[in-house]
Parts: sequence; structure tokens; C-alpha cells
Amino acid sequence: MSRYLRFLVPLAIFAVIAAFLFKGLDMNPREIPSPLIGKQVPEFSLPLLEQPDTQITNKDLLGKVYLLNVWATWCVSCRAEHETLVQLGRMNKVDIYGLNWKDERDAAQAWLRQLGNPYAANIFDKKGRTAIDLGVYGAPETFVVDAKGIIHYKHAGPVNPDLIRDKILPMVAELKKKG
Repeated sequence: MSRYLRFLVPLAIFAVIAAFLFKGLDMNPREIPSPLIGKQVPEFSLPLLEQPDTQITNKDLLGKVYLLNVWATWCVSCRAEHETLVQLGRMNKVDIYGLNWKDERDAAQAWLRQLGNPYAANIFDKKGRTAIDLGVYGAPETFVVDAKGIIHYKHAGPVNPDLIRDKILPMVAELKKKG
């Protein structure tokens, strides 16, 4: 009996590891699961980028479907996706709120003046606390949020026109129908 176990135990361990590796081949590395999917946007109260004396909270965003885009001027990928966001903003299909993360206010304002401002408003998260609460790994990240403040989708990395057309806008339309 023990002679069979000497061969069966390593074979069973190999089979389990192979199954996990095979499953991993089927996954999209851009889709990072978020524990916040299906949960409320974490509470925050932060100043606006453009108006430091004006605070915005998560409750101010209730009542509308929106995208929350985490960005920064030091983020190379954010620059790559910015034109796509500007085009999306011009479509007027969904409000985009920016969460400017661990950035310099002057640099962020200059970026928006130079490259265009696709955002309905920019939330200035200098210390990065709200981004941590959102489980942000790195900029850019984009969240789709419903009118009740529930996060339905998270995309890590730059958004592109195909993602917007095929995934984000259909999801936004469906969430708007639900109210």
C-alpha cells in the first residue's frame, strides 16, 4: 500500500498544480477582481482639484451612473488613456469623475488645461487614502458606479475605445435603465 502512496501523492499534487495553472491561462490579467464589486463606494470627503475650498463626498455622487477614473500626472498610462477619456466625455453618455491620486495640484491643473478635461469634477486625493479604500493597485483604474453608489465594474490599466464601446457603455446603459 505505501508503495502506491509514494507515487500517488506526488501525482495528486501535480494534478492540483496543473489544474490551477490551466485555469490561470483562461483568465484576463487586466481584470483584477475587486472585493468592492457589488459594494458601496467607500465614504470620502475630499476637496475638488479646481476648487480647493470646496469639498465633495461620495454622497454628492448619488443619483447618477458614473465612471470614477483614478489618474495622476506622474502616470504614463494615464496620459495614454487621456485622449480616450476626452472623447468619451464629448459623447455625453456618462459623467466621468476623476480621482487625482497622490499628485501635485498645479501639475494636475496644467495637465487638464493642456490635454483637455473630460471630467465632470476632479476629486483631489493628495494623501491617497480614498484610493487605498477603493483598493487601487496603480493608476489608471476606472470604476463603473450605479445611481445608488454601488461599484459594478473595475478596470485596471488604461481604458481604450474598444473597452468603452463593448463593455463600459453597454453596462452604463443597463444601469441607467435600472435607475
